[in-house]
Amino acid sequence: MTASSTPHAPPTAPKARRHRTELWLLGFAVVLVTVALLTVQAAQDQPFSWDLLQYILGFVVLFGIAHVAIRVLAPYADPLLLPAVAALNGLGLVMIHRLDLTARGEVTNLATSQVMWLAVGIAAFVGTLWIVRDHRTLSRYSYTLGLLGLVLLILPIVLPNSEARGGAKLWIQTPFFSIQPGEFAKILIIIFTASFLVSRRDLFTTVGKHFAGIDFPRGRDLGPLLAAWAIAICVLVLETDLGSSLLIFATMLAMLYVATERVSWMLMGLSLFAAGAVAAYFLFGHLQDRVSIWLDPFQSPDGAGLQILRSLFALAAGGLFGTGLGSGYPSQVPEIHNDFILAAFGEELGLVGLTAIVLLYLMIVMRGLRAGIGVRDSFGKLLAAGLAFTIAIQLFVVLGGISKLIPMTGLTSPFLSYGGSSLLANYILIALLIRVSNAAREPDAPKKAAPAAPVSALPTQVVKHS
Repeated sequence: MTASSTPHAPPTAPKARRHRTELWLLGFAVVLVTVALLTVQAAQDQPFSWDLLQYILGFVVLFGIAHVAIRVLAPYADPLLLPAVAALNGLGLVMIHRLDLTARGEVTNLATSQVMWLAVGIAAFVGTLWIVRDHRTLSRYSYTLGLLGLVLLILPIVLPNSEARGGAKLWIQTPFFSIQPGEFAKILIIIFTASFLVSRRDLFTTVGKHFAGIDFPRGRDLGPLLAAWAIAICVLVLETDLGSSLLIFATMLAMLYVATERVSWMLMGLSLFAAGAVAAYFLFGHLQDRVSIWLDPFQSPDGAGLQILRSLFALAAGGLFGTGLGSGYPSQVPEIHNDFILAAFGEELGLVGLTAIVLLYLMIVMRGLRAGIGVRDSFGKLLAAGLAFTIAIQLFVVLGGISKLIPMTGLTSPFLSYGGSSLLANYILIALLIRVSNAAREPDAPKKAAPAAPVSALPTQVVKHS
């Protein structure tokens, strides 16, 4: 009996190894964040304080809760997603605390607020895993979620208590806090786009005209592309936000290409966006100001060009290995704790440290795409691809903004930057990716053996006697 059961490994063995891998990597993230916090304290000649211990304990407890939630609600999920997020979030907390210590003439406590928002984000993460037990159920409500996403996008435009920051009208001010609805809208639009493309995929891939070696879709099938273009241009014009416009359009275009595998969609999408952006440039003065500052920030070195110029100086000062954590001057860059926090890492950790951070992001993107490849249903494949692409595109837009590759945008670095809306939305995004990866890695249920037929039902056999 013992020998016969040996070849069959218990089904929990691979799952247990995944949990141990995730736990060890989370432990490494905790050690990394703790050492970084102590390094900042030493570099700034600050003693070990109770606040510092609170940050470390809060970080450990919150990600311990997240690990347990995955172990219970998504036991087969990718073990690398949560540790990569923890490392990024922890490094962001370190830099925010470092900026608190050197605030220019102000008393700030952004790190404490960030830990509180982290707690809310982890609660949203656990809640999403608890509510969405099967990612395929989201496709049933795709049109409702898509409509809600559009409503969230236009809320800052129509509400009287909206607030403009950095020239972009993206925030809604409440008596207790500010919220950026567009951060949540991007997730809802991705869910709708994935469901819509799955339902129309055959039509998009089989019908069309062949011209110059390229398959072009019919005019009546251009609805999704035109809708994405219209949403992106409206956000660009009405909210003066180039970052969100690029993020929404590029994500939808990438999902359209994944669903159809047609290069013609990419060519038409890029052409439409370029034509719309050029037209908006000549029609609206605020876009002309953005582009002129991007082309020549020295025309206003103490005004609109100050942020990008100081960002470039910070990156140049960092060089290859940086000035050392806690030993630079990142507080000289206005609003560096938001969309320019990567410039702070570029100064103090140099190109090597900034590359390591980018690799953490790319790990999340790669594992998200891998989950999309492994999952069996088409909706899950497109959903994972859209969620992974939106992180990759957001990283590109942020890096392009701080290095003057593209005009400055209002996007924040996921999990690194200070802010509640971005942190909360990105934890919901990661929870959905973990749900898809769990479905991709979950083993098939063992097939039940057919019940043995009774002896009376067995066929009669003629046995030849030798």
